[in-house]
Amino acid sequence: MKTTDPGDAARIELLLAELRLPTIKQLWAALAVEADKEGWPAARLLAALLDHETAARGRRRIERHLAEARLPPGKTLDSFEFEAVPMLSKAQVMALAAGDAWLNNGANLLLFGPPGSGKSHLAAALGLANTARRDLALEAAIAKLDKYDLLILDDLAYLTKDQAETSVLFELIAARYERRSLLITANQPFGDWGKIFPDPAMTVAVVDRLVHHATILEMNVESYRRRAALERKRGPGRPPIHATVKAAG
Repeated sequence: MKTTDPGDAARIELLLAELRLPTIKQLWAALAVEADKEGWPAARLLAALLDHETAARGRRRIERHLAEARLPPGKTLDSFEFEAVPMLSKAQVMALAAGDAWLNNGANLLLFGPPGSGKSHLAAALGLANTARRDLALEAAIAKLDKYDLLILDDLAYLTKDQAETSVLFELIAARYERRSLLITANQPFGDWGKIFPDPAMTVAVVDRLVHHATILEMNVESYRRRAALERKRGPGRPPIHATVKAAG
């Protein structure tokens, strides 16, 4: 079995560091020994090294995007209570999570429902499924955000914006129109969006761009947080069949 010349090994390490190939730098020596032992052709060794580097780079990219997304922990599709939102199609949501056609087409996804109906949970879960970025930045960041296929704007109606910020939000939506996807949650219908965009013409333009190529999911149910709080306050109680019956009259 041949051994690698120490000078060649040191040169390889330096070149791999310069080329920013950390996984190959970590694995090449061991794989070279295995290739020599098994009699691999050079092409097989090179392909194995590149496969490892590509896979590791993909994992790092996903980890970086998830860290940048700042999605709330624990908000997954598995933990979402679809039975609490009966008008929501689980099959449709799972299809949106699994497929990337809407992202490739720059289509939008709009979630409407009162506070506590699960909009934010579902948005975070879909963002996690698509390893997306959740962010709202000012004008200087629009170009940076363009590299993300999906941008999540959660609880849009809660944002308090001055005129400059409203203009930037409009520019962000306009810049992504038919190019990159948006996922927006809101507890107010479009008719009330004049509170978000004080300029009526801007409101119309924003809504027009968003609904074009959009899938709209309505989640008009009682607040999950309010329902859970009432259940905690009520306590277990007695089952209805054991309730005391009082005679009328």
